[in-house]
Amino acid sequence: MITTTRAARLLRDRSGVQRVTNIELFFDLVYVFAVTQLSHHLLGDPTVRGALQTALLLAMVWLVWEYTTWLTNWMDPEQMAVRLLLVALMLASLAMSAALPRAFGNLGLLVGGAYAVMQIGRSAFAVAVLRGPLRVNFERILVWLAASGALAVAGGLAHGLARALLWLAAAGVDLLGGAAGYATPWLGRSRTSDWTIEGGHLAERCQAFVLIAIGESIVIIGATLSGKPSVTASGTASLIVAFTGSVALWWIYFDRSAGASADVIARSADPGRLGRSAYHFIHPVIVAGIIVGAAADDLVLSHPAAAADAAATWMILGGPALFLAGHAAFKAAVWRVVPWSRLAGIAVLALLAPAAPAMPELALGACAAAVVVAVAVAGVRQSAGCASDS
Repeated sequence: MITTTRAARLLRDRSGVQRVTNIELFFDLVYVFAVTQLSHHLLGDPTVRGALQTALLLAMVWLVWEYTTWLTNWMDPEQMAVRLLLVALMLASLAMSAALPRAFGNLGLLVGGAYAVMQIGRSAFAVAVLRGPLRVNFERILVWLAASGALAVAGGLAHGLARALLWLAAAGVDLLGGAAGYATPWLGRSRTSDWTIEGGHLAERCQAFVLIAIGESIVIIGATLSGKPSVTASGTASLIVAFTGSVALWWIYFDRSAGASADVIARSADPGRLGRSAYHFIHPVIVAGIIVGAAADDLVLSHPAAAADAAATWMILGGPALFLAGHAAFKAAVWRVVPWSRLAGIAVLALLAPAAPAMPELALGACAAAVVVAVAVAGVRQSAGCASDS
């Protein structure tokens, strides 16, 4: 039987700033691979069906990673038991990531099974080792994740549309659980004030995932160029456009809002509420925009002179638009402001769509990159006191 003293040792020391540990960064390495798999999945089927499937898989990947991040916000990864849990979750995450390209084929059970094992196993571990109110919170979470895990396994056993619907239900249960406070018969409901997270740590972890996604864009740029037999003018122009777009995305997210939002959640009287809205719910939209943009970079670099068809158009314009929409929602959630520059950027991207069929992919990509750069420049031009409104 685990004693109260030993359970307390597994918790983080809240007396100082909670930094991201090396084992957490090591854990993230698997998700570099996962993001690569997702962008390749989208490139393999750049249709509406492929986009929806990729979005569903991203939701599952994000939920596994984010639930683990919440756990390590409370529990100390430097403790051996927690460290071994992370290593086990890494192994399951690696298996799930390797199966993503055939998630809707013959490896569906591996994806669904790994998802269930991680969601249920992590929560069961917390229930086993924790004591007090935090344990009750994880008991509620365990009930919800057991339901989502069953749906995930059922989806892996099903085929076609049934698989997609069951996995959508599994992800929906895990998302709805947070919104509903994991309300459970006989166990009650959690309040966000019960989620005594260290806001700065959660913000830093989510920033790391955004950086992983942007890093995938850089990897795609380099990998695609290395496969070309020669350096051409169009190839060089494509490199500049793709790299500029990636830098602009980084600038918009990290120049001011990343650090400032970390300060806001760290000082918040209810960091659990802000963590749920701004990070748990909204950040996967930002990541989705980066992944779609990375796939678009691959298209532009591979065929810069090709006419922009429907698939290329929605990825080249949709990636930045999705990123800006997510970032706009993030800023609205943190600062309660209307981020006009982000909304204007989305509007300009939408206006480019009708002209896309008459443009080569390189030209359309350059226009999209110019819009993102303009939004970044608008942010830089804002005074420090108005940074949250930019």
